[in-house]
Amino acid sequence: MIKIRDLEGMKRFGELLAQHLSSGDLILLNGDLGAGKTTLSQFVGKALGVKRNINSPTFNIIKSYQGTNLKLHHMDCYRLEHSEEDLGFDEYFEDHAVILIEWSQFISEYLPAEHLTLDIKANEASERTIEINANSEHYINIKEAVERELSVDGYI
Repeated sequence: MIKIRDLEGMKRFGELLAQHLSSGDLILLNGDLGAGKTTLSQFVGKALGVKRNINSPTFNIIKSYQGTNLKLHHMDCYRLEHSEEDLGFDEYFEDHAVILIEWSQFISEYLPAEHLTLDIKANEASERTIEINANSEHYINIKEAVERELSVDGYI
């Protein structure tokens, strides 16, 4: 469990995570409204070199951005809670981009088996805890690298 004390800590977490991401990586962001999913997406995007403003794609569902070396797809599937519509998710998953998905539980049947899951919980006004769950060797390596670097910084 990672304890994030403030916005600067969330930025540091996003930057460290981005350093370890590569083409095709899939990150699922879970948490209640206001937990910090979009904020984390913004920090990851900035660290990947995205120049445009990253905001919640709630009404578009999917927004794509070009970073310095990687493309980023940011998905917010909140509006798909009671939908059975396939918006061509496979095309995005095969696009060799980093993919961040908020509210992924609403499209679980379309998700690739391997991914990194970040469960974000708001504890106080600016304090968050993040639990990282990995389900393959590649994502376990990312998880361990981020946790190791954050422990050096004193965030764990």
